[in-house]
Amino acid sequence: MKRFFETIKHIFTIEELRTRIVNTILFLIIFRLGTFIALPGIDPDKLKEADGIFGFLDNLLGGAWSNASIFALGIMPYISASIVIQLLTVAVPYFQKLQKEGESGRKKMTQITRILTILITIGQSVGYITGTISDDAIMIEKTQFIIYSVVILTSGTIFCMWLGEKITDKGIGNGISMLIMVGIISRLPAAIIGEAGTKGAFGIFPFMIELGVLFVIIMGTVMLTQAVRRVPVQYAKQLVGNAPAVGERQFIPLKVNASGVMPIIFAQAIMYLPAMVGTYWQSKSADSDIAAYIGTTFSNPTSWQYSLLLAVLIIVFTFFYTAISINPNQIAEDMKRNGGFVPGVKPGAYTAEYIDTILTRITLPGAIALAIVAIIPAFAALAGVGPEFAQFFGGTSLLIMVGVVLDTLQQVESYLLMRHYDGLMKTGKVRSRMQGTGASI
Repeated sequence: MKRFFETIKHIFTIEELRTRIVNTILFLIIFRLGTFIALPGIDPDKLKEADGIFGFLDNLLGGAWSNASIFALGIMPYISASIVIQLLTVAVPYFQKLQKEGESGRKKMTQITRILTILITIGQSVGYITGTISDDAIMIEKTQFIIYSVVILTSGTIFCMWLGEKITDKGIGNGISMLIMVGIISRLPAAIIGEAGTKGAFGIFPFMIELGVLFVIIMGTVMLTQAVRRVPVQYAKQLVGNAPAVGERQFIPLKVNASGVMPIIFAQAIMYLPAMVGTYWQSKSADSDIAAYIGTTFSNPTSWQYSLLLAVLIIVFTFFYTAISINPNQIAEDMKRNGGFVPGVKPGAYTAEYIDTILTRITLPGAIALAIVAIIPAFAALAGVGPEFAQFFGGTSLLIMVGVVLDTLQQVESYLLMRHYDGLMKTGKVRSRMQGTGASI
């Protein structure tokens, strides 16, 4: 414990690190204050309660969606635009060319992403206003309200995007991820207090068991996030002056969960379609038992049918997202160009096939583990955990929080080591998700 407090003291001793931490806190406070500023012209007491996919978005936005705030869409349009650009990079030659142009290409792609963010925000703003805000909550003329609300919501998203970039440049951690995490974690204290309140005076022991199980799940999620398969790479000997230099051995870190949280986001978005189709079908055909079964079953996240379909979708999307984000042929080509090779494997096509085989083998257990993490909240709810607290037992919320915390700790660790201080971990460094130097599997 003494060493822990010494490390905290060292963190605030480094002026640059101290400034970055303070900047990050101030930016996050500004973001949280914005989530409570409602759009002008509405009655907040008459707003609809967020449920379904809207409830999922509201959890990621820290209640900004249900509050109809100026940050109601938050950073989500920017994330959607980034995903679209990433998919286009795989399918469209123009974006592939930009990706290979280095810094200039990155700047062009950033500009395109920002423009696309504005367009997506405008479309989502109209859908948000017309689809989630009831007419009785609007206190002024509706057309006028829609026009300036679209402008305000779009400006709010642009401001959130600017805050995220400022946190990345002037603060600590990845700004966009930090904004999402603070929205999620803002609901954790209320969920814990609410869960403790439901247990009563004689429910301390069950509540402590729940906290213990949550701790174990978090540790497992950390292992899943950090785990990599290191592929050894040997570089050919080179001449340094007149003396030959020994070839350097390095590693390619292939992450077990290379797709991160994206498969869960995609799968959960699709999981709302069966319930919507079943409900619509039932409204058109009141005697349809099948429609009623589909609508009821897939509206209940704790049903085994819902959990099974969600797990299958996550496994499928994990393979899909890994395939579009990691290109074995490109890796093999870059290695060959730089004089590198995998020991015992011929350069070129054989290396690409070797890497692809390893990816397939590690992606399957990673996808299954990710699916298990996603459906744990359903089992927690069935076991008696409150719905608000159960969402922190897995799924998108837990993965985002764990990933952001690990990245932030790794940056703090880097500052400490550069100033010749001990790191945050006595037995080793905090390993970066981005570097992928986690526990080998």
